[in-house]
Amino acid sequence: MTRSNLRKIRWGFIGCGEATEKKSGPAFSQIPGSTVVAVMSRSREKTQAYAERHHIPHWYTDAQQLINDPEVNAVYIATPPSSHATYAIMAMRAGKPPYVEKPLASSYLDCQRINRVSEQTGVPCFVAYYRRFLPYFLRVRELVSAGAIGKVVSVQVQFSAPPRDLDYHSTNLPWRVQRDIAGGGYFYDLAPHQIDILQEIFGPIVRAKGYSANLGGLYQTEDTVSACFQFNNGLPGSGSWCFVSHESVRTDRILLMGETGQLSFSVYTYDPIMLSTESGHESIAVPNPPFVQMPLIERVVQHLQGIGNCTADSLSATSVNWVMDQILGKM
Repeated sequence: MTRSNLRKIRWGFIGCGEATEKKSGPAFSQIPGSTVVAVMSRSREKTQAYAERHHIPHWYTDAQQLINDPEVNAVYIATPPSSHATYAIMAMRAGKPPYVEKPLASSYLDCQRINRVSEQTGVPCFVAYYRRFLPYFLRVRELVSAGAIGKVVSVQVQFSAPPRDLDYHSTNLPWRVQRDIAGGGYFYDLAPHQIDILQEIFGPIVRAKGYSANLGGLYQTEDTVSACFQFNNGLPGSGSWCFVSHESVRTDRILLMGETGQLSFSVYTYDPIMLSTESGHESIAVPNPPFVQMPLIERVVQHLQGIGNCTADSLSATSVNWVMDQILGKM
């Protein structure tokens, strides 16, 4: 991946929603050599208020104006997936590396477009698969690599959640369940982190198929998905996602079965990692930093400064969209 040599990374934010407030935004200004100089949203009032609240000197209601700002030399894209490819390509053609929220795009084909422009321009594109670098998941990977449960022979993803209050607003549904904006339903929003972390641990998924249905009838996109997949090393896996379950069966778990035990962990709730072997059961609590994207953003900044290397790029992220599109039958 192309390396840069910038002394100071001056970020422009396209989008200023909840993710930038809690998960990512504060980290950009806490990392040495990194600062936020501009923000953009289509809402003038929202953008101006965000800029004032976070002491950001420039604000815009047009993405091209932000990208053209000479003070901006890197762009954080925190908008819904349908606009990721457009904004990422605009930034790269302007010579400004983008850092894109997950998933990389709303389809595998758009991911390929991003990769082609990155290759043509020589400008790297990074993707916010920050769980790769969180202590919690590094510990999971360490346990697997150390053979804590022997050779892993099966992977199971289990996720269920009840409908959200906004799901009942048929005339004003959240963008996450609008296919033309999100690429799919909640599966396309939540499964990316699960698929990405599994590929980090076990390598690429090379086969995937699935069945999806809309059983709740609250919106047009799928609310229930079942899938099977296989990693390049032959390891099989399966997954079940339901977004219209009862509150009492809320589940967030990935179960790894090994020849000498089993390991389970969560992806969104960070419940203690559970290790079970013939020696007994062990609960392993691993705290994460207050701003969960900080370890990844620090790697991106160091990469752009030419003093490090960040592997969370668009090429590595594209396979997640390929897997999801295979499961949903979009390809």
